[in-house]
Amino acid sequence: MKKILLASAIALFAGLNAQTTFGVKAGYALSNLKTSEGDFAYGGIEGGMKSKSGFYVGGLIEHKFNNKFAVQGEVEYANLGGKAEVSMPDITVTEKMNLNRIVIPVSARFYATPELGVYAGPYVSFKTNNKVKFEMSGPNAGMVDPSGIREGERYVENYLNDTLKSTDFGLFLGADYNIHKGLFVDARYSFGLTNMLKNPVDGEKLKMNFFQIGLGYKFK
Repeated sequence: MKKILLASAIALFAGLNAQTTFGVKAGYALSNLKTSEGDFAYGGIEGGMKSKSGFYVGGLIEHKFNNKFAVQGEVEYANLGGKAEVSMPDITVTEKMNLNRIVIPVSARFYATPELGVYAGPYVSFKTNNKVKFEMSGPNAGMVDPSGIREGERYVENYLNDTLKSTDFGLFLGADYNIHKGLFVDARYSFGLTNMLKNPVDGEKLKMNFFQIGLGYKFK
């Protein structure tokens, strides 16, 4: 009897492993910060939020229940955030806010064909660090003191660390296509549901959305 149970357990484990796949992925991320305050204009100064380019890299594990349905979990390091652009006479200041995060997405997957998978699910992300970079443009850009630029960057970094939550939550949807023997292309859009501000004033809200496209490989 023990031998029969052991043989059954080995057969079950082998069958489970046959349906579980590990992989890696990396690519391009385009993110933006959505604020309830919107753009502004005052006294010749105009400003607004813009999208920022970044990247992501990570790993995944997928378990297929059959040829059509699967679940997938991932862990990614992602360079996300947004840009604030402020224009004054003869100079424009672009503040690149790099909100570096560990993103953990979990999705339910449906294979429309053996190569094409569509999926959706929730994600949670955790802050690793916030980095800010100022860029100047315009006729008077060269007149700005570099030490003043660095001081401004540190000020905004401290502001982000003090005012933003360390975690946020959202949903995502996307699709991937197997190109050849485990190599796949993947695209998804994620939209944040969490107000990222710790202590919002007068109903102020800040949420982050991001688009990702890249390549991956599943080891089979």
